[in-house]
Amino acid sequence: MITASEPSGISPFAGLSPRRFGGLLTALRRDGADVVHRGRPWSLPLEDRVLLVTAYWRTNLTLRQLAPLFGISKSTASRVINHLGPMLALRPRKRFAKDTALIVDGTLVPTRDHTIAERSKNYRYSTNHQVVIDADTRLVVVVGRPLAGNRNDCKAWEESGAKAAVGKTLTIADGGYPGTGLVVPHRRRRGQAKLPDWKEEHNKAHKQVRAHVEHVFAHMKTWKILRDCRLKGDGVHHAMLSIARMHNLSLVG
Repeated sequence: MITASEPSGISPFAGLSPRRFGGLLTALRRDGADVVHRGRPWSLPLEDRVLLVTAYWRTNLTLRQLAPLFGISKSTASRVINHLGPMLALRPRKRFAKDTALIVDGTLVPTRDHTIAERSKNYRYSTNHQVVIDADTRLVVVVGRPLAGNRNDCKAWEESGAKAAVGKTLTIADGGYPGTGLVVPHRRRRGQAKLPDWKEEHNKAHKQVRAHVEHVFAHMKTWKILRDCRLKGDGVHHAMLSIARMHNLSLVG
C-alpha cells in the first residue's frame, strides 16, 4: 500500500520532497480542498488523495493498476483525480516586473482524446501547449490552453491565451514565431550567404538563453502522463497546469 504517512514514498510518486509536498497540502487546505461536504466521505485522507493524483501523473499507470496500490476501487480513484486535478493547477502570474524577461515555446503532448488532438509533426495525435517561463528563475509563469497539435506556434501563441497573459513583457522565442513581435533569432535574407558576425553572436546568445525552456520541458515530462495522456476534455490542460506547479515547487525546494 502507498501512503503519504511514509515519507519515503512521496518523492518517487510525487516528484516533490516531503517538505514541499507538505507545503502543497497546506495551500490546498487553504483553498478548501479538504472541506467536508454532504454525502459519502472520501475513503482516503487528503494527503493520500493528493499523492494518488500526483502518482497517476508521475507514473502514468492505468487506474486499474494504480487504485489497488492505494486500497481503493478504480471508480473512486477516477473521482479523486477529477475532483483534485483542477485544484492543483498553476495560477498564472498576472503582473511582471519591468525588467522581467520571459521565454515561450510550444510542446506537444500525445493525447488520446481525438476531439482535442490532431496528428502533428511527431506523427501522433497530440495537443500543442504554449508554456512561458521566467528566463532568470526558470519558473513556469503561464500555460496556454491546449490546441490541436497541427496548429503552428504563431497561431497557438495567440489563440491559447498565452499572448494576452504575457502582455507587453519582453518575451524570447525561437524562429517559429516570426511576425509575432517576440524576440526571435536573426534570419538570412533571400540571397544572403551568411549573417554578419554580430548577428551570429546575437543568435548564439539567444540560443543559450532559450535552451532554458527546453530544460523545463525535459523536467516536466518526467511526469509521464505528458508522454501519453489518456485524460479526456480539460484533463490534459489540468495535468499540464498542475505539473507546471509541481515543477515550480521542486525548483524552489
